[in-house]
Amino acid sequence: MPKKKTPLGLGRREQQIVDTVTRLEEASVSDVRQNLADAPSYSAVRAMMGILVEKKVLRFRQDGKRYLYRPATAPNVSSKRAVTRLMETFFAGSPSQALAALLDASASQLDDDEIQRMAKMIQQAKKEKQ
Repeated sequence: MPKKKTPLGLGRREQQIVDTVTRLEEASVSDVRQNLADAPSYSAVRAMMGILVEKKVLRFRQDGKRYLYRPATAPNVSSKRAVTRLMETFFAGSPSQALAALLDASASQLDDDEIQRMAKMIQQAKKEKQ
């Protein structure tokens, strides 16, 4: 059975590593291992982080003997790419279908302020379109 991929095309553990590095902003292999549930061995995490560098998802710099990793793109850029991939994969590239699914799944959790913020974003998008 093939491994499931995340919307960015990463394996589950790869995505966990990227999420951890993003949250920490910069992290060593040891830092990442400390923040992973059921962390694999140091060598396995180091190897996966090397692969993520090859995939251009992470970058690194050397600090003495250790390497410190950080996301290759800003979190907002990564988020936009992930959402675009998600829309393409599950909603035929349709933002309105994605929004409808989001609202359907979370309508009971939205407060008035959240709905107002979303309405303002839609109005702003309309203005930018003109």
